[in-house]
Amino acid sequence: MIGLIFDMDGVIYRGNKPVEGARELMEFLKRRGIPFIFLTNNSTKDPAMYREKLLSMGIDVPEDRIVTSGLATRLYMEKHFRPGKVFVIGGKGLLREMERLGWGVIDVEKARKGEWKEIEYVVVGLDPDLTYEKLKYATLAIRNGAKFIGTNPDTTYPAEEGLYPGAGAIIAAIKAATDMEPLIVGKPNEPVYEVARDKLKGVDEIWMLGDRLDTDVAFAKRFGMKAVMVLTGVSTLEDIERSDMKPDLVLPNVGELIKYLEVVEEEE
Repeated sequence: MIGLIFDMDGVIYRGNKPVEGARELMEFLKRRGIPFIFLTNNSTKDPAMYREKLLSMGIDVPEDRIVTSGLATRLYMEKHFRPGKVFVIGGKGLLREMERLGWGVIDVEKARKGEWKEIEYVVVGLDPDLTYEKLKYATLAIRNGAKFIGTNPDTTYPAEEGLYPGAGAIIAAIKAATDMEPLIVGKPNEPVYEVARDKLKGVDEIWMLGDRLDTDVAFAKRFGMKAVMVLTGVSTLEDIERSDMKPDLVLPNVGELIKYLEVVEEEE
């Protein structure tokens, strides 16, 4: 049985608009009973928030089928690190996940009072409200010994107007200021794969559908999945031609996947 992993930004939607064929594909998967999850490197929302966003576009997906890099970061920290105060650069979704840790979150106001010295983990994701002050306290904490954790390496993400700066761009600024390499949890790295694989138990083969060569296709290749790239997001046909990282299948949009799944079902 095939299991499917879908990236979200640039694959299922751009901004607040569904990509052509996305709704039809989801209905097809439900009718045929094909297991799938959504796996996004974007940590600005948690799974409940993403479910609401998808519903607003007419796509109904259970919350437990949605994995974010923020969720994966929390699960990884719970498993591998001892409790300690956390400083967050990120959106509401990442902040919620870090609060669920129960270790204590030090915000900018507390940091101003000197509590940045108590920070043991600096967790960085995409932050639409990024300020110099957040970068300052992240830098001070890491230089003081705090562990530097990034939710994902994406330097950009696709939106309605074009490509916006992503978490990787913010992480790069902090790397430059601290001379420290972060632990990166999201695609194409193993921590997030463990979470995804656990949710697709029982499948014989996994297809990863994404829009980026450097994360989605690299992620698929690293863990033995079939790499399917769509052209509705970041990477282009020209990028594929220039890259050594080649997807197994390239589609104009996710809706085109229905044809290929129908062929697989006939062969079975």
